[in-house]
Amino acid sequence: MTVLTPQLAFSPAGFVNEFYPSFWWIPAGVLTAALAIKLPSIIRLWGDPMLRAVGGLLLLACAVFVFVAPSTIAWVNRATGITNVSAPWVYSLLMAYCGSCLLLIIAWRNGLSDRSDATVRAMRWVVATYSGVIVSLWVLFALADGPVERLRDLDTYYANTPYLREMILLYLLAHTVATLITSGLIWNWVRTDGLDAWLRWGLKFLGIGYAVQVVFDAAKLTAVTARWCGADLDWLSTGVAPPVACLSAILIAVGFILPHAGQYLHDRWRVRLAHRELRPLYLLMRSVNGGGMPVVLRATPELRLIRRETFIRDVLLPLARHIDQERRGRSYQAALALGLDAGRAKAAAAALGIQDAVASRHRTPADDGGHAHDTTDLLRDIGAVSRALRRPDELLAVRARTRTPAGTGGGAEPGTTAEPGVAARNSPGDGRR
Repeated sequence: MTVLTPQLAFSPAGFVNEFYPSFWWIPAGVLTAALAIKLPSIIRLWGDPMLRAVGGLLLLACAVFVFVAPSTIAWVNRATGITNVSAPWVYSLLMAYCGSCLLLIIAWRNGLSDRSDATVRAMRWVVATYSGVIVSLWVLFALADGPVERLRDLDTYYANTPYLREMILLYLLAHTVATLITSGLIWNWVRTDGLDAWLRWGLKFLGIGYAVQVVFDAAKLTAVTARWCGADLDWLSTGVAPPVACLSAILIAVGFILPHAGQYLHDRWRVRLAHRELRPLYLLMRSVNGGGMPVVLRATPELRLIRRETFIRDVLLPLARHIDQERRGRSYQAALALGLDAGRAKAAAAALGIQDAVASRHRTPADDGGHAHDTTDLLRDIGAVSRALRRPDELLAVRARTRTPAGTGGGAEPGTTAEPGVAARNSPGDGRR
């Protein structure tokens, strides 16, 4: 007895056809997520026309993929009672999206303040052209006769039907022209000097996304042309074009959200890094204060950073009266002698001065205020001082160098000048050993 095992034929086109009804919801979901990411900024900065334009563009792109899904096509046809009315509706949304892309790129690149004749003419041309295309699509559909409802292959099924043929060709050519122009503008912009890194990467994703749309147009036009010639290449329209359109939508969505999301994540990382870098100095100040800051639930990273900076400065300000400024000047010279650059040497000297002040604040009387010390630099450079505390070996080397005979004698080494604003501010009787 022979058992026949059915062989499953697999092909990319067959895979797309199997999942075609739900295929279009993938890019719709990605575009919706992109819109949701941008929405808080759009609402908060509603007066910014560029943000509103990006939001409108993402909304149009999402609408295209929602209404091109077979289930939505069937629902629109039934709701209106007009067979295949979804075709001009979807094509109109696509044309509005194409025109919006061109307008956004022109305004985005040239800036809203650019009111030159060339820019105004370009924007008027885009509005007039794609408005005319949308009107023409509906006129051609009204003149045509397409009694058979097609949910997937209307482009090729009606490729030889009068008026519907012209409608299909018109939308494909208008989409191709918009894609080529938009892609060219974006890639020219990418090569511009002085762009923010996140913006440049966003433009690259946009450029790739629009270049992929050219493949979509080529597949559709080839399938339609094949019908005119009596051949059957419908699989290009139903099996190749849909995944290409989805890939393009995902790349374009990433291109629009990357500059915003990337800058947001970069700022968050910078704030968290600054908060972490202040930890050594915060722990040292907490040992002086006898306790840390009270915990605040749901505090944002920015608020936690501000509270830590405020705590450090509040404790450091009275502690600064115990810092031996003469010794701090010698530490600065010792750090320079060890090969540290001026900024790092200044931070190391300040860190050593703070450590000594913490250790001797109960034994050494505070400055009576007769000679005030300028603490502006010290309070401003708490980040650099905290980073210096993370290098204990370096601080030990500077401390040892400061204690050598060449570093003693009540001042800086012969032939050198102490750091401005540190040792030079002390009178001969103010130095403390």
